[in-house]
Amino acid sequence: MRVLYTNFHTSTGTGGHTSYVLSLARALARRHDVVVAAPRGSALHRRAAEVPGVRVYAQSFPNRFYRVFQAALRLRGVIARERVELVHVNGSADHRLAILATLGMGQRRPRIVFTKHNDRPISRLGGWLRASLGTDHAIGVCDFARRMLADSPYQRCPLSTIGNGVDTRHFTPDAPGDEARALRARLLGHPARRILLGSNAGTDDYKGWLDMVEAVSRLPPALREQVQIALAGAPLSDSQRARIDALGMREHVTWAGRLDDVRAFIGALDMGFVLSYSVETISFACREMMAMGKPVVVSTHGGLPENITPHVDGWVVPERDAGQLSRLLEHLLTRPALLLEAGAAARRKCEQSFRVERFVQLTEQAYARALGREDAAAPAVELGDAPATR
Repeated sequence: MRVLYTNFHTSTGTGGHTSYVLSLARALARRHDVVVAAPRGSALHRRAAEVPGVRVYAQSFPNRFYRVFQAALRLRGVIARERVELVHVNGSADHRLAILATLGMGQRRPRIVFTKHNDRPISRLGGWLRASLGTDHAIGVCDFARRMLADSPYQRCPLSTIGNGVDTRHFTPDAPGDEARALRARLLGHPARRILLGSNAGTDDYKGWLDMVEAVSRLPPALREQVQIALAGAPLSDSQRARIDALGMREHVTWAGRLDDVRAFIGALDMGFVLSYSVETISFACREMMAMGKPVVVSTHGGLPENITPHVDGWVVPERDAGQLSRLLEHLLTRPALLLEAGAAARRKCEQSFRVERFVQLTEQAYARALGREDAAAPAVELGDAPATR
């Protein structure tokens, strides 16, 4: 197959979309022709260029009408030059541009596969146009996202649930050991700190990490003094820092910076958290932490609970409920053995159900179905995660 991946994000930080495309590109470039089109300067444009066998093009995905036509012509040129058979789009902006770029191609039109990554509502008109004019298969990254697709104009398309996969040979509990230990000492900072809670899910407000800051601020003073919170992602905003100060938590929060390789950061943690209350569906960050043997607390938002078997490999709390989160923390942080047991269970779940090989296999089968190559797909089975994901 000749596959083109598109993504409209301009961020220089490695987010979920970037991890998603890179995981597929690394695996499929070994046996297929893989091309990536992403904004110049973005994390995906930079990091895809480092993947052997992957060709990368700088491509904008503008919203302004007078710029869309020129961008569509450029993308059409890439499709023609690379003789692309299938375009895998990851948002409405690149989906729309891929449809415009392929209009009028007739039999030469590449198939288009769309992945629903977030919880944003699907507009009836826009969704109907995209589903009717240029969607040959739609993927939800969790059951929650699949249900959104099924309750939208995309119901007319073949649908799959294909959960994000993690390379469990790359994300291991002991990688990288010495670097993680050194980073842990730096992140803890204060001699009284011995418990490190952290998240590599990003620092946008909707990620809910300020709810963790508030929850820790509510702990009994003796326990609160032992806890440090570490964050990886974009620099904290003035308003976020002001909220931390208002909670009296400045000395308890450490920003680790933007990280391409998060393994040392995750390895330093005692427990992870993803407490999103908007946008999020399944979270690559959650599964990366679990793969490294860290128990994770998630909110009830979107598909996040699909990662966790409560009280076995992690915990689920209502979104935006700092009070209940604080009570859970008090219970867990006074019983460190629970964290170790849940972390080991999290690793086992990733090895059984969240492996990147399964993720790639199911996505490749979805491509085969979109291309009408049923003989290359799995025999008449529903695409989806292994049952153990719940």
